[in-house]
Amino acid sequence: MANYTAADIKALREKTGAGMLDVKKALDEANGDQQKAMDIIRVKGLKGVTKREGRATAEGIVAARVENGVGYMVEVNSETDFVAKSEPFIAFANNVLEAAISANASTLEELKAATADGKTVEELTTEAGALLGEKVVVRRVARVEGENVAVYLHKTSKDLPAQVGVLLAVTGENTDEVAHDVAVHIAAMSPKYLNSDAIAAEDIEAEKRVAEETARGEGKPEQIIPKIVEGKLKAFYKENTLLDQDFAKDSSKSVEKVLSENGATATAFERFRVGA
Repeated sequence: MANYTAADIKALREKTGAGMLDVKKALDEANGDQQKAMDIIRVKGLKGVTKREGRATAEGIVAARVENGVGYMVEVNSETDFVAKSEPFIAFANNVLEAAISANASTLEELKAATADGKTVEELTTEAGALLGEKVVVRRVARVEGENVAVYLHKTSKDLPAQVGVLLAVTGENTDEVAHDVAVHIAAMSPKYLNSDAIAAEDIEAEKRVAEETARGEGKPEQIIPKIVEGKLKAFYKENTLLDQDFAKDSSKSVEKVLSENGATATAFERFRVGA
């Protein structure tokens, strides 16, 4: 007869994020001892790290915080949403965020080399994968500095941790409310750039070429093609740049106008969505 209960299985699953069958096997082997079972799961997990290397990691969490006027954000991925919402995985992601803050990391390389609890983030990632029994990946990090930095985290499902995160830097006094509203807008509308100046010149030229070729292919008169290209470029900016987008809460105004009316100027932003 098994020396453990259904409650023991549930508790160990919550602690490790491991699957039902793996938990039951570990408890059987450990004769019901929770700590021994956790060790068994971890050892077996380490042995399986290489086998998991090619697996997809489309689930996960975005964690972010503002510390001393600087915003930090990380994305950490798992294979399944079951692991993504487990306590060990969420704790690991928060440890990664703490490491990013401590190391002032702005690149993935800096983050992986950062330390927490005497180990590098890269080492901790391997250990997390062993414990959870899935491939775990620290995908990216962002650092945003400015006069005022707002952070917004959004859950796409109430059962999962935050899947979308935004850091937004603005200047101006008493800007907390408008900064929050614009951060929510960024989460929903997915702008790629702050403004047209942030777009590489070659990307703008590519958009112009496509617009010209499309207009000629449609047989448009040569004399009106420049105006067509100008209109297409304006539409491109409106779709992809934050300041040119229609504000989500009031589409009669651009984001830039809303910020200006509130005495604020956006200087930088970062947006993460798990898996995107």
